[in-house]
Amino acid sequence: MNEIIDMIAAIEAEQRRRAAADKLARYNKGRRIHKKQMAFHKCRKRNRWVFGGNRSGKTECGAVEAVWMARGVHPYRKNRQNVFGWVVSLSQQVQRDVAQKKILSYLRADQIVDIVMLSGRKDSPASGVIDQIVVRNELGGTGVIGFKSCDQGREKFQGSSLDFVWFDEEPPRDIYEECLMRVLDRRGDIFGTMTPLKGLTFLYDEIYLNRKNNPEVWYEFMEWADNPYLSKKEIALLESTMDETALQSRRYGRFAAREGLVYPEFDESVHVIEPFEVPKEWQDNISIDPGLKNPLSAHWYAVDYDGSVYVVAEHYKAGEDVDYHARRIHEISEALGWKKDGAGRVRALIDPAAGQRTLASQKSVSELFYERGILVDPRVNKEMFAGIARVKSYLKRGNGQPDIYIFSCCTNLIRELKGYFWGKGDNPEKKDDHALDELRYYLMSRPHHTEQKTVSDVQREKERLLRALRRKPKLK
Repeated sequence: MNEIIDMIAAIEAEQRRRAAADKLARYNKGRRIHKKQMAFHKCRKRNRWVFGGNRSGKTECGAVEAVWMARGVHPYRKNRQNVFGWVVSLSQQVQRDVAQKKILSYLRADQIVDIVMLSGRKDSPASGVIDQIVVRNELGGTGVIGFKSCDQGREKFQGSSLDFVWFDEEPPRDIYEECLMRVLDRRGDIFGTMTPLKGLTFLYDEIYLNRKNNPEVWYEFMEWADNPYLSKKEIALLESTMDETALQSRRYGRFAAREGLVYPEFDESVHVIEPFEVPKEWQDNISIDPGLKNPLSAHWYAVDYDGSVYVVAEHYKAGEDVDYHARRIHEISEALGWKKDGAGRVRALIDPAAGQRTLASQKSVSELFYERGILVDPRVNKEMFAGIARVKSYLKRGNGQPDIYIFSCCTNLIRELKGYFWGKGDNPEKKDDHALDELRYYLMSRPHHTEQKTVSDVQREKERLLRALRRKPKLK
């Protein structure tokens, strides 16, 4: 009997020893959870990025993601039996000091099958530069974590088929594009963790603005306050050593040129919401910025009982004629159940320039829309600065709350709001502003203080609760 008790005690002691050494098993467990790290892990998109400040926890979640995938133990994704992935750092020195160190900290010795070194000793891998770590995959195969550095050049990134690539900090464009090719045939994942210190680089366009509207792109900003393991005293100390520009990138993970934005009030996590069925009585108007060679932008606007505006649908297309645009506007209106007059026509605001006739046509764009059942009204206020001020007031009231919400399907309006900058002569840069123009036309058509409809207290409370439910953040 004593032998059995001693054996059980020995097993329990070994279990405690292994648990203490298993950093991965303790990751985001217990009372303190890093919610944005978990949002990153739970996201199913295949091109995910964390734009984070220094010490916000971004590198930690990148290392865990790589280890989970290699070992076939990812709790939120379909695991693979034999996995090959790369960890990409800016240089071999940075690899050794940051990403490599993090990866090793999340692997127990009994989980490692082999380590291949570029320099240094295998029995002391942390002090050298690793080429590959081969780990046991829980599905019966193996996982290979290869290490690459950007200073090796693009040629060193060719040839392999990969299940994942983790970029620890921002890579050069040619290496990023080469790695996209590496995960193509295996439908692998690209994920990156970076502090945006280089200004408006290609990743600003490719990921943050998502100019190509890639449905697999996802990003999250991560700042010091998001890290539950960083003390308020330490945050205050770090903050006191930096100017405002440095704080934007090193604390908040924001791109450096944010101070040049026309609408810095726009916050995607606040103003962008998931679509819901809009009550018929909320439907208000459509606004159009016409374009033939340039994009024609149209959005459908609704207003609730409190005067909050909802942008609920989008049509945005370049290189098409009025017939095409009119057909799409009718199709979208039909899908929304949008209000029509007795003749089946919809109403819309439009840029006054649409009323001008050209030598190429005997009829104006407004007249052509009229003939196709879209009753456009060109009597809009185009005053630029008053319009910008009105948009700003809807994005953020005096009490800090917004008066406008945009459905996530309106991707081009969201992109334009994020990338609209002041240019020379105190005017905004005249590009990528088609949706923003008709947003201004619509908001300028509304009174400063909207008179609320007469509704019961019960109905008002019901609408408030509905809005609260609809605005709850969802995983992207």
